[in-house]
Amino acid sequence: MTAANIDPAAVKQGQRASWDALSSNWEAAQERFELGAAAVTERLLDLGGVRAGHTVLDVGTGHGEPALTAARRVGPTGRVTGVDISPAMLDLARRRAEGTPNVEFAEADVESIDLPTASFDVVLSRWGLMFAVDRVAAFRGLARLLVPGGVLAAAVWSEAPSAPTISLGFRVLSERLELPPPPPGMPGPFSMADPERLAAEVAAAGFTDVSVTEFVVRFPFDSVEQCVAFTKAVTPPMLLQKVAERFGSADDPGTWRAFADATGPYRSNGGAFTLPSTALIIRAVAPARE
Repeated sequence: MTAANIDPAAVKQGQRASWDALSSNWEAAQERFELGAAAVTERLLDLGGVRAGHTVLDVGTGHGEPALTAARRVGPTGRVTGVDISPAMLDLARRRAEGTPNVEFAEADVESIDLPTASFDVVLSRWGLMFAVDRVAAFRGLARLLVPGGVLAAAVWSEAPSAPTISLGFRVLSERLELPPPPPGMPGPFSMADPERLAAEVAAAGFTDVSVTEFVVRFPFDSVEQCVAFTKAVTPPMLLQKVAERFGSADDPGTWRAFADATGPYRSNGGAFTLPSTALIIRAVAPARE
């Protein structure tokens, strides 16, 4: 169900523009991100039972994960399709996929994936489903794409305080800029953070054997300076522009010193540290069709 005060078309247009603008920075940050995120990919592939010969859909593939890892697991007799709302992110995914013949990428948003019914054994998504405007409709569409008994295995973020890799920068910049909170019902990184509501929405879409479990993802950084650089890279350019307008530069020392200070509880002795961030892992089974 879509909140009454949200214009779905405008939201999707904004999402596309934001991810397109972020794509080049994500290319630089992806290696650091995967040091933590790869463990989630492996967990999803295991829960989905991905194996040789499977057909797999990756929703919100971004720079191509977990699609590329899935392509290696399904082998030459399998097929992987990655979809994303951002053409620029898909361009990055395609460059990374060069030489991998069993994976393809297409533009689509999570609520309108125009692919044949019952065409996938497994649907994966790593931090992509939270951006659906109508969550039940999105889950219902994914159930349609799965063969009977096929598996949905997906990760979303838990509550913001428990996911500092994603939330800490937004919190600090929002405080510095005195930004209002997003409107109720707006899709975003933490819109699926309630595990009970999430499980109920997946079940309402027709899935069976629904489970939602926590998974702590540990993102490593060699130094606070490296963490600051990573956070700058993955912060939406429109938010950095607001910092520049308010403080004279997107690299405003006060802003990034405040962020560095906010990492203090996770650091000791000034050296390497991790940001443990909690994801919710969804596993659900597509029902048989009459």
